[in-house]
Amino acid sequence: MPTAIAVTSADMALPPQDERTLPAVVLPDLDVQPLEQALATVQGLIDQHGHLIVVCSQAVSRGVERRLHTIRSLLESDRIALFRPDLPPLGLAVLARQLRQLGSCDLSPGVLASAGRLLTHYIHCGALLASVARLDRVPVGLKSHAKSWVPGSQFGVLAHPEPQLVRIGPEAALAGPEFGTWMLVAKGQLQSDWVTATLAQSWSVQGLREAPLPAESQAWWGTGKLIEFAAYLPDLSVLYQLVTSVRQGVCHWCGIDVIGDRCVFCSATPPLLKNQIPAG
Repeated sequence: MPTAIAVTSADMALPPQDERTLPAVVLPDLDVQPLEQALATVQGLIDQHGHLIVVCSQAVSRGVERRLHTIRSLLESDRIALFRPDLPPLGLAVLARQLRQLGSCDLSPGVLASAGRLLTHYIHCGALLASVARLDRVPVGLKSHAKSWVPGSQFGVLAHPEPQLVRIGPEAALAGPEFGTWMLVAKGQLQSDWVTATLAQSWSVQGLREAPLPAESQAWWGTGKLIEFAAYLPDLSVLYQLVTSVRQGVCHWCGIDVIGDRCVFCSATPPLLKNQIPAG
C-alpha cells in the first residue's frame, strides 16, 4: 500500500487534483479523543501502509501538537514523520495534496517525506487582510500597524517564499512566481476581487480554483477578515521530475532513502566527516 498522507482536520484535505491523487487520511480532534483511540488509529495506519506522513500546520493548538509527539513517542516508531513547515494553512493544504499526488508514484517513503521540504520552495502563498494589527508571522512596520486602524484599509501579504506586505492601492503589487502556476483562493469575511482579478492577472496564473477557508487560517493571520491564496504547481509530471532530479542518499541512522540533509522520519542529520567543521 502507498505511504499514508495525513492531515489534522477535514478542511486541510483538498479535493483531488487529478485521478491519481490519493485520498488524505484525516486525524481530527486528536487533542480531545482518548489517547488509546488515537494510538490505535495511528498504529492501524502504520500496519496498513507501512509509513505515515502527518502534515500539520503551525497554527494547530498546543494540544494537537503534544498529542502527535506523544503518539510517536509511545509507538517508538521511526515510520511516522511529523512535517510542520512554516506555511499558512491554505499553502500547507496545497502541499499535502501535492504529496498525495506523488504518493501514487514509485517514490520510497523517505523520498516522499523529504519531497515536502523541496516543494515548499515552489509554493507562493499569502492573503489579503483587512488588518495587520495582530499579524505576527510576517514583519509589519509601525506605519502599517497604524494604517490598519484606518477604516477600509486592506493589505496584500505574501508569507512565503519571501515575506512582503503592501497596502492595497492602484500601484500595489506582490512579487510572484517566475514559472507557470495555478492559484487556489479561500475567502473569509472580506469582500474584494483584488486576489482573483488583479493579483492573479499580474502573476499570470494558468488556472483559478476556490476552496473553503481552513479553520486555522484566522489564528495564523490574526483576523477573520481575509482572503487567503496559494499559487502552486498542479501537474504530477512536473512535481515528479522536480523530486527525482534531486540526488538521493541513505539515512545513516534508520537506513531509509532521503533527499536533503535531514531524515524526516528519524530527524537524523549526516554524521560529520573527519576534520569537518559543523555548519553554523
